Amino acid sequence: MIRTLAPLLAALLLATSPMTHAAPVAGAAEEKVVYHVNDASLARIAMRNIQNHITASPDATIVVVTHGKGIDFLLNDAKDEKGEPYQTQVAGLKEKGVDFRVCRNTLTGRKLDDSAVMMDASVVPSGVAEIGKLQAQEGYVYLKP
Repeated sequence: MIRTLAPLLAALLLATSPMTHAAPVAGAAEEKVVYHVNDASLARIAMRNIQNHITASPDATIVVVTHGKGIDFLLNDAKDEKGEPYQTQVAGLKEKGVDFRVCRNTLTGRKLDDSAVMMDASVVPSGVAEIGKLQAQEGYVYLKP
């Protein structure tokens, strides 16, 4: 009976060992995250999530990709429902390394050119294709606020 319990006891000790909860070792994979915003009404929530993410993981690489109604907060002079401009918060996150990307397909569909997008954001050919590329080719983790 003791002989059959030994493997179980060893597994239990290993599972509760401090080594199983250790911090990542040097050379661990870089944390890369893409936040997907397709509804500007969630922009403040997304940016708060991103700020919290940066606070917890200051070395994380974060990209925000927008398309559809999600681009609205990255247009020049965009304001939230309280009349507060998004520019200040976007610029603050940009200074911390966050990369904002806007879908050109959405701009074209709305008959807007790249100049409609605030300076802190760049334009990519397709928002959804950009998200797919970041995940499949560059190893980004997907988050949606």
